[in-house]
Amino acid sequence: MRKHVGIAGLGFYTPESFMTAKEVSEATGGVWSEEAVVEKLGFVKKPVPGPEDGTQEMGYKAAKIALEKYDINPLDIDVVICIGEEWKEYPLTTSAIYIQEKLGAYNAYGFDIQQRCCTCITAMEVAKDMLLRDDSINTILICGGYRNGDFIDYKNSKVSFMFNLGAGGAAIVLKKNLGRNELLESAIISDGSFSRDVGVRYGGTVNPITPENAEEAQKSLDIFDVEGMKMRLNEKSTQNFLKVIRDSLKKSGYSQKDIGYLGILHFKYSAHKYMLQELGLDLSKSVYLEEYGHIGQLDQILSIILGLEQGKIKDGDIISTVGAGIGYAWAANTIKWGPVQE
Repeated sequence: MRKHVGIAGLGFYTPESFMTAKEVSEATGGVWSEEAVVEKLGFVKKPVPGPEDGTQEMGYKAAKIALEKYDINPLDIDVVICIGEEWKEYPLTTSAIYIQEKLGAYNAYGFDIQQRCCTCITAMEVAKDMLLRDDSINTILICGGYRNGDFIDYKNSKVSFMFNLGAGGAAIVLKKNLGRNELLESAIISDGSFSRDVGVRYGGTVNPITPENAEEAQKSLDIFDVEGMKMRLNEKSTQNFLKVIRDSLKKSGYSQKDIGYLGILHFKYSAHKYMLQELGLDLSKSVYLEEYGHIGQLDQILSIILGLEQGKIKDGDIISTVGAGIGYAWAANTIKWGPVQE
């Protein structure tokens, strides 16, 4: 059998608590109605973290679910790549190493990777290259947690497009020469003209947290350049979404007519439908994450899990997963689900 990399396991952890569209409406002071949250922002509820749902901890919980469900021995893991966000239990700790230890993956080494909501797809590309290049690496665990919604101020109308931010953990296990669920090629774009359009205003070296700004700092995820970002996104975002999808498919030997399932991040429903339309797909070829909102770079893993559970993904299907991350980045990869054929 030719050398390849396959998806050996998937796991997702969802906190027990949720915030409903009605509660989001109330948090905005009624500026956004419940109906508008559902119809325009595209979610009826979203998971929110409980006291024990730290970013690293949720990554561990998702990884544990994946290993147990797919009967994977932690001692067989060679590398742990953490795709969790920088907002975590303790700054300057390496999440992958924490998760590695807690899982008992004592034969592995770990590192973290960051590209906002494209991190999962980029990490899969990195992991694939490592598996195909290094004979000593056979199994890589990719996992992480996300809870950036903590920083959202619902009274700040500038960040309404981020009112959908939820919380959770996700994991995916890649194995060399697995024999099924082959990870094919990826395409990634980043555009530095957006690099500081969005961020948390306080807590870094430019604006350290002080007694005077401490309260404001807790809800300071904001847009620094509203008009400039809007203009540049209108010019580039849709075309870059479609470009990475089509480039990934082309590099894999396919085209958009071959897509059997689209694993796409959560954004407003009109954009979701438009993307499907541009790719010649109907709603049966994807899952809209209206009961989860946007859980950052974990959306693609969640979408695949839901697609499998709902019978939308079958052996032989070509899966295209796609994300876009603040900064700005766009990434897609192609997966051939089912047995690998020579």
